[in-house]
Amino acid sequence: MHTLTLDNGTEFALHGRAARALSAEIYFADPYAPWQRGSNENTNGLIRQYLPKRRRLDDLTESEVTRIEKRLNHRPRKCLGYRTPHEVFNGTLTTITVALRS
Repeated sequence: MHTLTLDNGTEFALHGRAARALSAEIYFADPYAPWQRGSNENTNGLIRQYLPKRRRLDDLTESEVTRIEKRLNHRPRKCLGYRTPHEVFNGTLTTITVALRS
């Protein structure tokens, strides 16, 4: 990781520590500019497929989090050349053969 683009939330008050620990540049998105955090917005949309906005997070179980995490990390992404985040992070490649009927 070379850069991080964050929003202006208080949860990033210690961004300097994260920058040093990761040896990464930190940038802040402009308020009300979600296009500046495209990957973040896309990931939020993917998570919403499993956790709709009406879902309370305080009753989310560890097994639900693990299931969602595995599904998202093993989902091919166009921006990764149709590899999965798991494959990119671990330097592996999984091949899947699909039989189609004619």
